[in-house]
Amino acid sequence: MNLIRNYRNWRRYRQTVTELSRLSNRELNDLGINRGDIPFVARKSSV
Repeated sequence: MNLIRNYRNWRRYRQTVTELSRLSNRELNDLGINRGDIPFVARKSSV
């Protein structure tokens, strides 16, 4: 079960990073996110 949960969390993390990386700096700024914060935000969303 841990393996499946870990895989799903990793997939959610990668999807979030990909989607946020596609946004422009202005769009990220509107969301209150800096480009360097993307991995941190993605980690929080995958938990």
